[in-house]
Amino acid sequence: MLKPPSPKQHALEMVTLEELVPTDHLLRKIAQHIDFEFIRGATAHLYCADNGRPALDPVVLFKILFIGYLFGVRSERQLMREIQVNVAYRWFLDLSLTDKAPDASTLSQNRRRRFAGTDIEQVIFDGIVEQAMHHGLIGGEVLHTDSTHLKANANKKRFEIHRVEQRPADYLAELESAIERDRAAHGKAPLPPGTASAPERDIKRSTTDPDAGFMTREGKPQGFFYLDHRTVDGKHAIITDTFVTAGNVHDSTPYLARLDRQCARFALKPVAVALDAGYHTAAICHGLETRGLFGVIGYRRPTHRDGMLYKRQFEYDAQRDAYRCPNGQWLPYRTTNREGYRHYASEPAQCIGCALLDQCTRSRTHTKIVTRHVWEDARARIDSHRLTDKGKKIYARRKETVERSFADAKQLHGHRYARFRGRSKVQAQCLLAAAAQNMKKIARLLAQLLALALRRRLPLGRLWAAVSEHDRFARQYRSLYIY
Repeated sequence: MLKPPSPKQHALEMVTLEELVPTDHLLRKIAQHIDFEFIRGATAHLYCADNGRPALDPVVLFKILFIGYLFGVRSERQLMREIQVNVAYRWFLDLSLTDKAPDASTLSQNRRRRFAGTDIEQVIFDGIVEQAMHHGLIGGEVLHTDSTHLKANANKKRFEIHRVEQRPADYLAELESAIERDRAAHGKAPLPPGTASAPERDIKRSTTDPDAGFMTREGKPQGFFYLDHRTVDGKHAIITDTFVTAGNVHDSTPYLARLDRQCARFALKPVAVALDAGYHTAAICHGLETRGLFGVIGYRRPTHRDGMLYKRQFEYDAQRDAYRCPNGQWLPYRTTNREGYRHYASEPAQCIGCALLDQCTRSRTHTKIVTRHVWEDARARIDSHRLTDKGKKIYARRKETVERSFADAKQLHGHRYARFRGRSKVQAQCLLAAAAQNMKKIARLLAQLLALALRRRLPLGRLWAAVSEHDRFARQYRSLYIY
């Protein structure tokens, strides 16, 4: 017999939050394995100790933000509505069932006033990375770097054309020194000093978010974007660095500086790095060699005009310092320009009657010029790593580390769109999203290790000595040590 349901919304029940939250909930694992108390000390200088109204605990404030990033809640107002009804969120924040959730304006006002102009998000991200290192989850031997785009909060049709100076590359002084040495070795006089004014170019600048850059890349959407340049450790894919630039900045521009920053900050000593083809520049290859790193960089087929000879068909002779064309003629060295490229030019008298002239050059003077960067040898050596067995294994890990990290961020953590306007605010967004991803991975790895230790009835210190080499967990995490 079907009975009508009796309402239970107003029935009194004796329950605790501890009973209502599942034992295997992600927030339970994070609360068990992540220490948030360092946030209170890191933010102490931003609060007044003896004046004003009582402030929301900074640990609770950033826990609220982490909940939003962990579960992909982009709206802070929606996040507060979720906290109001979600018992797991309340348990994580140490709120009772009857406590009122903070107002959404508390987050926005702290971001605009208290935390504006500070590096607190970077400090918190670094603190989470240090906890991963403390647990032995970061090897630091192989670092994988890539970038992904975040759509800016700006209409691509609303822009103004601005003429801006091109910022000199960070390695410009080192390149100029290399050019001077190269010209001297070839008996050339030093180049005259450059013009006082820097080169200029026209760019599209958004009237809504001037910090965003207009991105135009093959196979990518066109419009105003930011780029998140992320480095991931090869051991367990823990994110060790994230840095935001405008969408029109080349991937290679911030790379070496960010590599040096994380090595200095976390005392990392990498032996190899893996990068995609966007980083395949002579400056990057030279920088990796000077740092003693085994670089593995992807290959991108160069642009080529149909019907013309390929540059690879011109063979370089290092001993003679000249190129040999497919018809057997030599192209001797002519000069080294201000951009660091050597010019090797043919003799017009030899080329004018060549059967391959129409496929070789369209020059009116019948002169073929082949360029070679002063750091081309470093680029060739780095490029050869890609074809070795070691290089293939390192590069294959990219799809399991940094590419998967970006896919996870976009699919689960709201990383497709910039939530705010302005580079500094988007930088804070990317840092907190990366910290949330790191916390999730740390908590899950340590929870798996703890469960295995309990099943084996072993203390964590003795776990790996007793686990069989053929055990699946041991094969996957045999490099993980916890004291």
